[in-house]
Amino acid sequence: MIPRTWSWDPAALAAAGVAVALYAQAFVRLRRRNPRLADFGNALLFLTGVALGTLAVVSPLDTLAEETLLSAHMAQHLVIGDLAPLLLVLGVRGPICVFLLPAPVLRPLARSRPVRATVDALLQPAVSFAVWAIALSAWHVPRAYGLALDHPAVHLLEHASLFLGGLLFWIQIVDPARRHRLSPGRRAAFAAGALAASTALGEVLLAAAPLYPHYAQADRPFGLTYASDQNRAALLMMLEQVATLGVAAALLLWSHVETLERKLAT
Repeated sequence: MIPRTWSWDPAALAAAGVAVALYAQAFVRLRRRNPRLADFGNALLFLTGVALGTLAVVSPLDTLAEETLLSAHMAQHLVIGDLAPLLLVLGVRGPICVFLLPAPVLRPLARSRPVRATVDALLQPAVSFAVWAIALSAWHVPRAYGLALDHPAVHLLEHASLFLGGLLFWIQIVDPARRHRLSPGRRAAFAAGALAASTALGEVLLAAAPLYPHYAQADRPFGLTYASDQNRAALLMMLEQVATLGVAAALLLWSHVETLERKLAT
């Protein structure tokens, strides 16, 4: 039976409220300076990312993921760790990213050496990739997966680490502040490497016998078996990663080739 209950997790709702409030004040401040710089399309992307990330943990999908279907849990993780971070990063492209934190909050953080050192370290491309890859792979180890399902605090840590990994990863790919840490060609390779890593994990899930005993006795809908549910989870991950990482790699590679052609033509 498919659950229809909503959890209304206060932590998730509070985080969504803070994110929307920060973006709203940044949008208003930017419009006061130059209305053309405050892009409504970016705002829509950001709000969609907040909505998707929140729905993933407060809607019936959360109950279905925890109690019934591995494939539903995979869908939840893909939203939390990939789709929502991608939309949020796309939403803060350009000048608005500078205005996200109000000055009274930004100033003390900017003066704090530990905060600056931590942010600088996390935004190193190799570190961002490592955080993303470790979060994705470690939480799919059966023992870690079961631990997260059995302990709410660990489950929260799982979701937080997946979200952080996705956020750091897409910051490298999208480069919302135009820091140019990586060229388009290197960003394409970055996305392609991530696609290869996630595809490898999907292949393991497809090839292996059912790995997660938590779902062994679940009353699964849609005629899914214990094994076919894991196969659906693997295919879902692989398809979603091709749709995001694959498209990103292709677009960046195209940009890289165009840049090379312009250089050769001059």
